[in-house]
Amino acid sequence: MENTQKKVKIKTKSVNLFYGTSHALGDINADIYENSITAVIGPSGCGKSTFLRLFNRMNDLIPGVTINGQVLLNYENVYAKDAYVVELRKKVGMVFQKPNIFPMSIRENIIIGPRHHGIKKKADLDIIVERSLKQAALWDEVKDNLNKPGLGLSAGEQQRLCIARALAIEPEVILFDESCSALDPESTMRIEDLMTELAKKYTIIIVTHNMEQAARVSHMSAFFMIDDEKIGRLVEYRPTGDMFSSPKDKRTEDYITGRYG
Repeated sequence: MENTQKKVKIKTKSVNLFYGTSHALGDINADIYENSITAVIGPSGCGKSTFLRLFNRMNDLIPGVTINGQVLLNYENVYAKDAYVVELRKKVGMVFQKPNIFPMSIRENIIIGPRHHGIKKKADLDIIVERSLKQAALWDEVKDNLNKPGLGLSAGEQQRLCIARALAIEPEVILFDESCSALDPESTMRIEDLMTELAKKYTIIIVTHNMEQAARVSHMSAFFMIDDEKIGRLVEYRPTGDMFSSPKDKRTEDYITGRYG
């Protein structure tokens, strides 16, 4: 897929991240486009997930993290002193590597977020449940079993339930952190089809080790590597079709073609 050069949704400007004294990300500059899918690729340990978690400030939960530079969402710095993290995480949803279903019913898994943000009426919550499950392509499978445990679903269904839960709070951006790596090929294809559909309304960023997946679904690709000082660097960031057909950096070509990583 080619990038359509849409409006910039997220911008990173000279971002450096440290875990204590360990320099994990170095001088990251990137524009993430609205209503597009951006794939973050690179060898294990190069900072892909750390980069992804900049956007909803999940790195804040790790002791000793410091961040320099700017991360802008809708041109507002999400690390400003007056930034409201709860509101940010309402705008930026996340789906993790393994389905993290709560030990409660399918319906309760979805309404937990809206309830937290002040929606209490059953009728309003019912509308959110149906809308979210339809967006996640799960409604037809579970509509008659909404009060059954979410943990009773298959792995692929659980991951789509996690997507529905993220959609329930109506975010603007959805982060997928290796969200298909634990799924079988059929479930993976369903999630990929879902990502493509969701990108019509949301901005999507995925971390993936699967080069075929990046090539299939993303408009832009960001290739990360660790430099000689063990710092995660953004080596190349281009439209996916261009990067995969004619990478500018030899390291990108070696990774994409499987020579290392």
